[in-house]
Amino acid sequence: MATSYFDREDGEFIVLINHEEQYSLWPQWKTVPGGWKDVGIEGNKQTCLDYIEKHWTDMRPLSLQKWMTEQDLNEKAVS
Repeated sequence: MATSYFDREDGEFIVLINHEEQYSLWPQWKTVPGGWKDVGIEGNKQTCLDYIEKHWTDMRPLSLQKWMTEQDLNEKAVS
């Protein structure tokens, strides 16, 4: 059974982020896909996953975070 590069513990990876502030683990040797940018962290899988866990503390997309904040402010203004 073939395994994915993402399943390898010995691979070299980078950390990507998109406009919604969502993170992704990405093979270091692959071209960064459109809509994503390299955050400058590279290393083995665990190093990259540790960075993501530390920095991606709110799993909601940025647009949802902003919308929810706006709703809270509107509710407070009405109260």
